[in-house]
Amino acid sequence: MGRLLQLLILALILLICIYLLFVCQFNQCLLNVSPSNHLKYNHTSFPSHCSGITNRTFTPTNDSLISKEEWESLLTELQWSLPPVVLLSTDEATNPTKCSFSVVNPNSNHTVGGFIDVILIARDTKNRIKTYGGDFFQAKLFNSELKASTYGAVTDHFNGTYTARLALHWPGPAKVSIRLVHSSEAVQVLCRQREQDPDKVYFQGYFEEGGKQETAMCNAQRSPRLVGNESQCCCEYREPVTGETWFCRRPSSLPCHALTYHSMGGYQAVLSKVETTLLKSSTNIIVPGDDSAIDVQQQDNEIRSQTKCRPGLHTSVPAGFYLQDHWTSLVCDSKSFPSAKLISGCLKDKQILMMGDSTLRQWFDYLEETVPTLKRLNLHTSSKSGPFEAVDTQYNTRIIWRAHGIPIRTSKTPWADLHYIAREVEGLAGGAHSVVVFTIWAHFTTYPLAMYAHRLVVIRRAVASLLRRSPTTLVVIKSANTGYKDVYGSDWLSWQLDMALREIFRDLPLVLIDVWQMTSCHYSPDNIHPPSVVIQNEVDLFLSFVCPQ
Repeated sequence: MGRLLQLLILALILLICIYLLFVCQFNQCLLNVSPSNHLKYNHTSFPSHCSGITNRTFTPTNDSLISKEEWESLLTELQWSLPPVVLLSTDEATNPTKCSFSVVNPNSNHTVGGFIDVILIARDTKNRIKTYGGDFFQAKLFNSELKASTYGAVTDHFNGTYTARLALHWPGPAKVSIRLVHSSEAVQVLCRQREQDPDKVYFQGYFEEGGKQETAMCNAQRSPRLVGNESQCCCEYREPVTGETWFCRRPSSLPCHALTYHSMGGYQAVLSKVETTLLKSSTNIIVPGDDSAIDVQQQDNEIRSQTKCRPGLHTSVPAGFYLQDHWTSLVCDSKSFPSAKLISGCLKDKQILMMGDSTLRQWFDYLEETVPTLKRLNLHTSSKSGPFEAVDTQYNTRIIWRAHGIPIRTSKTPWADLHYIAREVEGLAGGAHSVVVFTIWAHFTTYPLAMYAHRLVVIRRAVASLLRRSPTTLVVIKSANTGYKDVYGSDWLSWQLDMALREIFRDLPLVLIDVWQMTSCHYSPDNIHPPSVVIQNEVDLFLSFVCPQ
């Protein structure tokens, strides 16, 4: 009996040792944020807010353009509640088909200019009410027959309940629609991936000299995957005006200065099966709820802003609404430009420089297609990355679109054609006939927030300098729009970058065209490139600032 007891005790000690070794190994994985193992335990070492995962070493000691106080303020502004535990099963994640919403007092007397309130309850797959927040919902009010809709902000109460307030802007029936874009558990994956794996997307550099050609992997940071064993690292390219840097692995036989072309390389995110499921299974799904129509009565006063469209205006929520597919701004007294003649008249004597991604290139394409006298010059440049130029000799108009510089996911493009926004702005004289438009977000969703913030403050410095030397220059920022839903470009990632952009540029006298709301509430299917009807409304709002009446 004593011998048996000794064996049992030894077996128990052995099991305890194995368990402790197992826990220690996986705790180390948690500390190192191994993508294949981090979802296995109830107790997590991760912070409960996304700003806690974000790199906090971005201080004046290594970036003179943003103070420690501003950086901390930015992190606070972007703070997002993450799950306090790590999942044992995806059944514990928020399930949109189990969530529900209800309208408060749906049968009350509602009039144009009023509001309705909505209560949303989040549940998991087992129909249990969630005890924490962090889910990324989007809400809108709509009427399909009237092609009417407006955006509504969702408030997280951090206990599984959410509320939304929706403005009533048209008479007649209106219904509420709420989508779960990402569960809080999926947002946790996105936040961590953003901060700790900047090489999810990589690029190719093409080196050519003396008849020789080589390609090498490139990216915006000297990350472990780019550096490798360091035997081939690295060529560093520092832009002399902006100080921005780019890195490529060193070619085996060609010098660094032989870099001639740039292109997209590929996608290489490392996700566990659980993470992949979280990002795909419950993404962008309509939440069931009160689908009865709210009857909205007309009122005497027209709902529209009387403020002249000018720089420096605050963007409200909602910023406007659609009715019969026409966007009415609530920020300023926006106009419509339904004919080529009206557009040409607005653009007369204007020099417009557009810099950004393909979502801003849609503006250039729309103007070129709509105005017959606006002719594109054949510059023999990349069909995707430009630069493009169009002129209207009859109205003395010149419009240029060019990519915002690297990083940019594009086909093979001459390296010399990829200019940073700040570099272009620094070279402008500006003036009353000069309009600068830029957008920058879609190609930065895979990088840590600190890198994006640095790019923004470099641009801010250039824009501030331009406005000091030429205060009559019109500077316009096109916000991010909805459309992406994966680890390389989720709407949550885009929204975070958009909030950072608004915060960093908020004190400058410029124009923000809020296309986030315009794309979020429109009935068209989600697409990073909105349909022509949305683009027309975006451009009409832009032109309302170019030539306010």
